[in-house]
Amino acid sequence: MLLDTQSVLWLLQGSDRLGPVAHTAIAAAPAGHVSTASLWEIAIKRRLGKLETPDDLPDLIERSGLQWLPVTARHTWATQDVELPHRDPFDRMLVAQATIDRLTLVTADRVILGAELPGVSVLDARF
Repeated sequence: MLLDTQSVLWLLQGSDRLGPVAHTAIAAAPAGHVSTASLWEIAIKRRLGKLETPDDLPDLIERSGLQWLPVTARHTWATQDVELPHRDPFDRMLVAQATIDRLTLVTADRVILGAELPGVSVLDARF
């Protein structure tokens, strides 16, 4: 499982926005992953004042049992093949990582959920 940025925040906050199906799937997965690209996205939004998170968020993620999925050269190269109707580089990276590493992407992003993504398994985080 690869949790997108919003899904990992919902999980850590204990938010009921993360649906029971998604929560059960994450708990049952051999490993839950968080992309270092998501941490970068959160850092940018924090810096811009668009998001408030604990100062020790990286530590919280690690203590939660989630594992980091580093961005690799293969992931970066694969973003050129991701077809999404918008240009969000973080979404492209997460889809590329899910594709390369054969991970189910947990997301509530309607653009990703509505896109045709051959070879990518996507789970709606809201259900």
